[in-house]
Amino acid sequence: MSAPEDEEGLLPLTQRWPRASKFLLSGCAATVAELATFPLDLIKTRLQMQGEAALARLGDSAREATPYRGMVRTALGIVQEEGFLKLWQGVTPAIYRHVVYSGGRMVTYEHLREVVFGKSEDKHYPLWKSVIGGMMAGVVGQFLANPTDLVKVQMQMEGKRKLEGKPLRFRGVHHAFAKILAEGGIRGLWAGWVPNIQRAALVNMGDLTTYDTVKHYLVLNTPLEDNIMTHGLSSLCSGLVASILGTPADVIKSRIMNQPRDKEGRGLLYKSSIDCLVQAVQGEGFMSLYKGFLPSWLRMEDTLLFSDCDL
Repeated sequence: MSAPEDEEGLLPLTQRWPRASKFLLSGCAATVAELATFPLDLIKTRLQMQGEAALARLGDSAREATPYRGMVRTALGIVQEEGFLKLWQGVTPAIYRHVVYSGGRMVTYEHLREVVFGKSEDKHYPLWKSVIGGMMAGVVGQFLANPTDLVKVQMQMEGKRKLEGKPLRFRGVHHAFAKILAEGGIRGLWAGWVPNIQRAALVNMGDLTTYDTVKHYLVLNTPLEDNIMTHGLSSLCSGLVASILGTPADVIKSRIMNQPRDKEGRGLLYKSSIDCLVQAVQGEGFMSLYKGFLPSWLRMEDTLLFSDCDL
């Protein structure tokens, strides 16, 4: 008769360590999604910076010299002016970000679901608990990943700085972390964290509520069954809502993270998220808050399909 330890050793890894296996598989899926969709993220960041009104205060001529270009023209411009591989500039900190964000989000969500909220007496997990848990988990994960997001945004803009004749800020990923830490301290690594966690909360809220609502509606009111078609349509709608809710905070986050800083690490363009918001709306109009919306939405859709709603 075999011992329980022997029987446990014969079980598949996914059954012996379910949470670790889930985290590993999620991380692999997120990495594949990141590599496949990263050019869209780069294009989104470049679009968000175009026409930045606050640059005029520093006498920067980049705003007037660079005409606004849409998603396709921006992509073609990067390939022609910088090279095809520059579409993946900043992908290394982006992968770091996915590892930290996904890990922090998953651990926090599991803890909230199992310990804080718990399931109801009929073993059902209500939607409102899922939404609140998802928002809180997204906030925690994004806060932990903020330094990697900061480096990613700044590295994505290095190619544009070179074209404008400005000196490059970093020699590589690790030099970027070291330089930011030396100039701004630990606090400098969390520049832009407020709009960053706001975006995470809004994206998770829009995604979770819309996905579940649309999926239930399709299953109950249409001939569609709970299959990949239903999942795709639900993801399309949830990605759209999440992008509408999260893009303004994403634009503010990117601009605060990329702004020039003094020797003490303080921003030269914006005092706060509110200041950035006001300057953008007054100088460029309300729709400036939705610059980069299309690549952001497309990337979110692809990421949802790759990683099963792991934003």
